[in-house]
Amino acid sequence: MTCDLSKKHCVPCKGGVPPLKGKELKKLQEELNKEWSVVDEHHLKKEFSFPDFQQALDFTVKIGALAEEEGHHPDILLAYGKVEITMWTHKIDGLTESDFILAAKIDEL
Repeated sequence: MTCDLSKKHCVPCKGGVPPLKGKELKKLQEELNKEWSVVDEHHLKKEFSFPDFQQALDFTVKIGALAEEEGHHPDILLAYGKVEITMWTHKIDGLTESDFILAAKIDEL
């Protein structure tokens, strides 16, 4: 799924802005693949499945490179045949547009 969010770049959060809530949050969520969950209006979460550990590891490495390139870093859980992404902007303890941008970019890997 290609979306406009994937064409944007993450912007570092310097704090002092409120996290996204309500309609703003819903609008961005609608632009993502339906497999992404917004949990408690606080973080994004998605699980990816793979046939083995090596493919899950390879995907994790790609996510790591993308995160470094964008300057926005998700929590990544790697297990046999599974990669789980949990993401929010730690500086404001909630979601910003950058979280959705990175999620859209991850979906294109």
